[in-house]
Amino acid sequence: MGKLEKLAINEEGFIFDPETGNSYTVNPTGLFILKCLKEGLSEQEIVGRLIQEFEVGEEEARRDLVDFMEQLRIYGLLEVK
Repeated sequence: MGKLEKLAINEEGFIFDPETGNSYTVNPTGLFILKCLKEGLSEQEIVGRLIQEFEVGEEEARRDLVDFMEQLRIYGLLEVK
């Protein structure tokens, strides 16, 4: 089981990491991305869903995804592949 699968996430964007005891909050975009990552979707699939859900262009959706995933890596919540 990967790190993402262990995170407790509620609908308000509160995230709890049971391994470290750390908690985080995310905005609706971050929450949406986290749910997609937990589903195992590819980056391209997530970009497509972001475009549909938030009515943004592909460039903005991709930038948001890359930036958010980098923050997850910095906090140790996403393993680097």
